[in-house]
Amino acid sequence: MKVAIVCDWLTNVGGAEKVLLAIHQMYPEAPIYTSQYNPRGIDWFHDAEVKTGWMKVLPSKLRRIYPMIRQKYFEKLDLSDYDLVISVTGAEAKSVKCGPNTTHICYCHVPTQYYWQMYDDYVENPGFGIFNPIVRPCFKKFVNPLRDADYKGAQKPDYFVTISEYAAEMIKKYYKRESTVIAPPVEVKKFKTVKQFKKRDGFINYSRQVSWKRQDLAIKACIKAGKKLTIIGAGPEHKNLVAVAGGSDLITFLPTMKTEELREALIRSEGFIFPSVEPFGIAPVEALAAGCPVIALNEGGACDYVIPGINGELFKHQTVESLAKVLKNFDYTKYKRGEIVKSAEYFDVENFKKRLKKFIDEKMAE
Repeated sequence: MKVAIVCDWLTNVGGAEKVLLAIHQMYPEAPIYTSQYNPRGIDWFHDAEVKTGWMKVLPSKLRRIYPMIRQKYFEKLDLSDYDLVISVTGAEAKSVKCGPNTTHICYCHVPTQYYWQMYDDYVENPGFGIFNPIVRPCFKKFVNPLRDADYKGAQKPDYFVTISEYAAEMIKKYYKRESTVIAPPVEVKKFKTVKQFKKRDGFINYSRQVSWKRQDLAIKACIKAGKKLTIIGAGPEHKNLVAVAGGSDLITFLPTMKTEELREALIRSEGFIFPSVEPFGIAPVEALAAGCPVIALNEGGACDYVIPGINGELFKHQTVESLAKVLKNFDYTKYKRGEIVKSAEYFDVENFKKRLKKFIDEKMAE
């Protein structure tokens, strides 16, 4: 069976790339087609045949300004010679051309967020700094044809797989397509440890520091509740987050850490705060694997794995008051570490591969 894998781009490390890596391990001989590849940004695919086209000449750091170009690129990419095409995408890669004898399975993280469910957030803060006033009107002007092309591309795959019930709802809402939920792979085993501390101190959050991650909400809520918070990572919002903290002794900022260091930080923390609306969330599941309970917003993918009273709590509204109320009453000692760790095991990488392989085999048999 001839298999091809497709992704939007390969320029940095993230949750989407972890999905791609697991699928590459399932089909190591399958070439990976993408728009741009930067081995220095992500060094996981040296053993893979990564194929790029004419877009490789464009600077990969500017990929965010190429959606229209990238859409045309994938629409022209003909993979009709393959028996199975697996697209791993949250943007344009689902638009590839396949023949009548090709089965195209799309592992879609979520509909292209800046066109659909996060459009208002993106318009408010496109993330281009001083160039936001220029980007904003241009994006508003072109968003409708981009949406049309995105919707059209979403009708091409034979089957949709996605990462959470929330993402499945978004796919149905914006693409009018049904999808099967197979949660993304999490390196659960790397975060599990027998080491633990009876006395924990403060809360933790680590992720890329961008506006929609809402670390600002976590900072304000912890200050209001009088709780310590450690923010780990970096990103374009870092200076703004430091300003929000206002020099408070309760808030500590630390640089990006390796897995071993993150695991150590998690087992010393009272809980992991996850304040954003996201289709899934790899970091909070890593926290569960380390035995650290999660406090998450009662919306988005977190609802698939946070079980109130068992491995964490959900706060109702994305406001400082709502989160602060939960933090004030939060007592990490009431959660059983073994139950927290067990709740993460479902999301282990090998379990993901088994579920996806079973799905693919069933659809190919049809």
